[in-house]
Amino acid sequence: MLPAEPLQITQRLAREFDRFGIRYLVGGSLASSLHGIPRATNDADMVADITYEHIPDLVNALETEFYIDAGMIREAVRHRSSFNVIHLATMFKVDIFVLKPDTASQEEMRRRRQYQVSESSDQKLFLASAEDTIVHKLFWYRLGGGVSERQWSDVLGVLQVQADQLDNSYLDQASRQLGVHDLFIQALKDALRNE
Repeated sequence: MLPAEPLQITQRLAREFDRFGIRYLVGGSLASSLHGIPRATNDADMVADITYEHIPDLVNALETEFYIDAGMIREAVRHRSSFNVIHLATMFKVDIFVLKPDTASQEEMRRRRQYQVSESSDQKLFLASAEDTIVHKLFWYRLGGGVSERQWSDVLGVLQVQADQLDNSYLDQASRQLGVHDLFIQALKDALRNE
């Protein structure tokens, strides 16, 4: 079972994004835990379509609960890079990547899926699709020198849990686009072997 804290903090940010009309998705280990096999995570990753106009409202809404820096957000928007916010009560960090204008990033946002967080809550979170979660995890695995067992097991977990529901032609195309097709083929073999 996924610890409640990362999910609650991510939901808190998602509520503000929804309130200000900011398209977002949750990626990284939180997405792979929700699509696949849950595990503890030290931070969360979100992609958000933040513009300069959103910055004052976001800072005002979050500054009592989070360390959030308007200057850092402005730089991230300017360079289409990332910034982080830190939940003050828990020191849990959320990395927020400003949505890039390229076709692959826009497609990932278009393919995001709503996830019902719990049966007791009406709130839904937008997650990166299972397919995008897999290829991005493979990309980060390669960037890290191919040694992160956590990244690899996250990929295998999503492949095993989502199995027949995955869009394999999209996975094939997206993994080629990110230069991780060889890793994708190996992950498929490993996932089948571990079933």
